[in-house]
Amino acid sequence: MNLSLFAPSDTPDVIELFTNVFSESENADEGSLIGSLVTDLIETTPPEDLIGFVARDGAQLAGCIFLSRFIVPDESVAFILSPVAISTSLQGTGIGQRLIRYGLSHLQALEVDLVFTYGDPSFYSKSGFRQIDEHIVQAPFALSQPHGWMAQSLDGSPVKAMPGPTQCAAALSDQKYW
Repeated sequence: MNLSLFAPSDTPDVIELFTNVFSESENADEGSLIGSLVTDLIETTPPEDLIGFVARDGAQLAGCIFLSRFIVPDESVAFILSPVAISTSLQGTGIGQRLIRYGLSHLQALEVDLVFTYGDPSFYSKSGFRQIDEHIVQAPFALSQPHGWMAQSLDGSPVKAMPGPTQCAAALSDQKYW
């Protein structure tokens, strides 16, 4: 398995991966929605605010994650991990965890302080994310599943309370994703 930074030439394969994975796991509407989200992230997020990573098994795209800048109320440099897709036939093989650890390591090298995500705690806790309450750090929108709001400090310290609003990339700035 080869892990690398997302490159613009990966765009068609990545959009297809996200669309297919979410269509198969949820339904065609969800696949279309997440495929559009990925398209918007790639097309509208400034390059310095979006980092993607891909996993390839030979020529086959096995997975992809995106991390985009996340503005928090203090001076911390933060990103949010969203979305994540692993080819349906390869789920459960550890590729997702490897990609996330690879991405977190890259962010540490960039001296990023905090990383947030919103998803399944049983999956994301394997890579160091811990559930946080919105009294600690607010999500940018009302959460449909508050137990899925998670974060980690890349230096291992606890995530400290930061009262005030947060802001995500424009592509994620829609209640339907939260």
